[in-house]
This record gives sequence, structure tokens and C-alpha cells, in this order.
Amino acid sequence: VIPSILFVIFSSFSIRQETRYLLLGNALLCDLIYLIFYTLLAVLNGANFILSNHTCVFLLFLLAVTYCGGLLTAAAMVLDISLAILFPLRYVTILPSSRTKKLIVLIWTSSGFFPGIIYLVLMVTQKPPPCPIKTCSVPVILVMTLHGDDAVKLCYVLSVTALFLCLVLIHTCYIVLYLKTRQSGIWESVFSRASVTFLMHHTILFFYFSPLLALVVEALLYTNNVIGLRTGLWMALTICNVLMVLPKALSPYLYGLRYREIASSLKLIFRMKRLSIVS
Repeated sequence: VIPSILFVIFSSFSIRQETRYLLLGNALLCDLIYLIFYTLLAVLNGANFILSNHTCVFLLFLLAVTYCGGLLTAAAMVLDISLAILFPLRYVTILPSSRTKKLIVLIWTSSGFFPGIIYLVLMVTQKPPPCPIKTCSVPVILVMTLHGDDAVKLCYVLSVTALFLCLVLIHTCYIVLYLKTRQSGIWESVFSRASVTFLMHHTILFFYFSPLLALVVEALLYTNNVIGLRTGLWMALTICNVLMVLPKALSPYLYGLRYREIASSLKLIFRMKRLSIVS
């Protein structure tokens, strides 16, 4: 579904000129790249294929960049909705498509900056271990991080904290929007477009929050010897393979198909394909 929605967004000039669709396209692009490379890592690990250290670091860096890019794009989508609701008359001049493209470039730059800083810190402070791990698995690396020195643990804590702060900021903005618009009457019906959109955004936020919360719980249980290494690995596998992938798999259905222009374009494309197959 994600490639089809991206094709609709980037192939239509009118859709491409709207800020919300540009941000949606960037969010789906981040999700698609993340899913491709995470699936590639899972397949290679399942086949017992050993990657070089540089290749593993590069793939992990791409995963971190695309995950951060998805979160920052979600924050930008909140900003877009806030400006559209709070400043409806000045919205087009405040955030035109040209400024949105610069914002997307800033999002990608910022997404690479924080993981890059962490990588440089670890590269400078860490020494090669006596028994290096030959697997390039995200769950295994997350569990092994808890056995690292203070620099590794600090980077782990800072990463989780930064993601939590970003999600809390997004959630707070949605609550502020609700408080400012609840007197306008758009929330009277449970099935109104505003209510459904609000529920859709909070569903995605819940699925983004749950893996981070589970990571914190798993780290606390493991460091306090409540669970062993095997249980910690199973929890990390569940978090990485299910909870972190779930919002990226659901977002095209909750976001993309929610917009009428995209949904109608997809229906037209599939109808034309069906007619060509029949003929």
C-alpha cells in the first residue's frame, strides 16, 4: 500500500503542492525505508549471513535515521494541523509547499544528526571487545547495550529519552488543539471527521509509545535481575519485530486512505488495472 500512496502523492502535481500530502509522503517514505532495511537485516540474520562491521553500522544508522525521521515528520504534521486550525487565514502564507520542502530537508538532516553524534561518541570511547558479536540483530544489540560501559548506557538512555520527549510533545500539541477547538462544535458527533481524525492520530501515537515503554520496562527488569538473558532477548525480539513495526504497517491505512484525494486516486488506479486485466 505504501508504494501506491507514494506514487499517487508524487505523481500528481496538485496533491504535491499541499503541505499535508508532502509531509505524509515523507512519513510514508521513512516507514518504507525502515521496513525494507529491517526486513533485510532479519532475512540475513535468519540465513546466518555475517555482515562486516561497517555494513552493520551503516544499516543500523539507516534504521535510526528513518525511525527518527518518521517521528519528526509526525511532529511536523502536528505543526501543520495546528497552523491550519489556529491560523486558517494565514495558513497558506505561513507554510506553503516551498517552505514545506525546506522543512523536510531539515527533518532528514536532524534525523541523521543525533544518531551520527551517538555513533561518533561510541566510536571514540569504545574499544574492540575481546569476543565481538558476529550478528547484526537490533534486538541482540539492544540487550547487549545493557552490558556496556557508562558511555553506551548513557547513549541508550539519551536516545530513549529523546524519543519519549518527542512523542510527549506531539501528544501535548493534540491535547492543546482539542482544548482550543472543543467549543467550536466539531467534536459534538463521535463519528465526525474531526473526532475520527483525532482518534486516528492518537492510535498511531499509542503504537509509537508502546515499544518505547516496553523497552524501558525490559531494561529495568533485566538490569535488576528480574528476568534472565533469554527472556530479555524474547522481549526485545517482540518489541523490535512486532511493536516497532506495527505503527509503520498501520500508518498507510490510517493516514493515507483517510484522505479523500488519495483514496479516490487509488480507487481509480486499481479500477484501471482491473479493467486492463479483464480486457
